[in-house]
Amino acid sequence: MSLKDKVIIITGASSGIGAETTKYLAGKGAKLIIAARRKDRLDELKDSLPEACIRTIKADVTNFEEVQAVVDYAIDKYGRIDVMYNNAGVMPVNSLIKGQRQEWQRILDINIMGILNGIAAILPVMVKQKSGYIIATDSVAGHVVVPNLAVYNGSKFAVRAIMEGLRQEQRENGIKTSIVSPGAVHTELFNSINDPANRQAEIENEKSIGLDPKQIARAVAFAIDTPEDTDVNEIIIRPMGQAV
Repeated sequence: MSLKDKVIIITGASSGIGAETTKYLAGKGAKLIIAARRKDRLDELKDSLPEACIRTIKADVTNFEEVQAVVDYAIDKYGRIDVMYNNAGVMPVNSLIKGQRQEWQRILDINIMGILNGIAAILPVMVKQKSGYIIATDSVAGHVVVPNLAVYNGSKFAVRAIMEGLRQEQRENGIKTSIVSPGAVHTELFNSINDPANRQAEIENEKSIGLDPKQIARAVAFAIDTPEDTDVNEIIIRPMGQAV
């Protein structure tokens, strides 16, 4: 089937990596169901690609019922789902001493429960199909711990562990799994940083060395386009200028 006509769900598709992956896969002929909280941004993206097969649906990944509705919608329209790309995430940056418990909860709700909600919604479909591909956006921060990112690090280490557990549990059902772990990328992720100094530092870092999100989109497409007997479990992508 290659990428053409694959039925692919992408969450967090309204900007950054999700939007660029939508554009890239649309250009390869995939059938896309894109989801995010900002439906207007999704519709703008769809309208910018008039030749593509794209359907949009509003969904907050922290709400299981809304994620389930995305999966149900895709099945209703196409009868199958080939790929679920759990991409939504946030990255508040703060030292632990500041005790930003609301930030911590948001990280856990989106970065961990968002992934788990996607898995819970899609897994029964793919087990029934005896095929499918579940992908999650992780981070270099899921492999290396640095100061001021301890909770974010924890969430991304958790994603890595969850996805490896999923691989081990579902490999005999024909379900493939991948994490894509980018370093600094030009996205809107800095908008989730509430501390002004940390936010500005991230903006400057992205301007200085950040990758174009198109590079991440190509990595996702590479993983999807591998043969059925090949499972690319982890892809780490760093800018050449990134030390960590």
